[in-house]
Amino acid sequence: MAPTVDQAWLEPTAFIESDQPDVVNFARRVTDEASTSMEQAIALFYAVRDGWRYDPYGLDTTPDAFRASVILAGSAAWCTPKSILLTAAARSMGIPARLGFADVRNHLSSQKLQDTMGTDLFIWHGYSELLVDGQWFKLSTAFNIELCERFGVKPLEFDGTGDALLHPFDQSGNRHMEYVNQRGSFDDLPLDEMLSNFTEVYPYMTSGTRPGSAVEAEDSAFTS
Repeated sequence: MAPTVDQAWLEPTAFIESDQPDVVNFARRVTDEASTSMEQAIALFYAVRDGWRYDPYGLDTTPDAFRASVILAGSAAWCTPKSILLTAAARSMGIPARLGFADVRNHLSSQKLQDTMGTDLFIWHGYSELLVDGQWFKLSTAFNIELCERFGVKPLEFDGTGDALLHPFDQSGNRHMEYVNQRGSFDDLPLDEMLSNFTEVYPYMTSGTRPGSAVEAEDSAFTS
């Protein structure tokens, strides 16, 4: 039985700016040749996955940094901002969408990154949830195709038949990402709760130090 559509999955918020003109124009441009909601969802997934380079060190915690229009104007982002943008773009096309979060363990993170973060656990990993043809799909757009090719990680694909979540193994068979805790689905970004947990888990956020550059981030996110 298809889920009843909650109006909250279609409405704009201060972060999921599905009515913001630039976001609307982006979504319309990306889906210009799509004739069904599924084709629209697929086109939006790939546009967000590859249109913004993954940068886990570009962590701006000001509220404005999590607005879809601000993310759209940039060239790099981490998992949660990219998920916000996909969710906003989907809503702007009339596709019910929300945010999903989980804690994941990165088995390929470098010792340097673990020392900085104090853990190999990435809490509040963000992804989008899109309701298409009566079915929810969980879609992670974090890692762009160039990054995956550089480090031998299988890129996430979405063809409308299943979820696109982080791979448990890389292309060499090494353990990569492990989902260890599901935080649930959210109609809007729970920013205060997320940042509060960040400061509890990651010492660098309270020490004032920065983990490193974007290039170092790419290296340490995929190498041991």
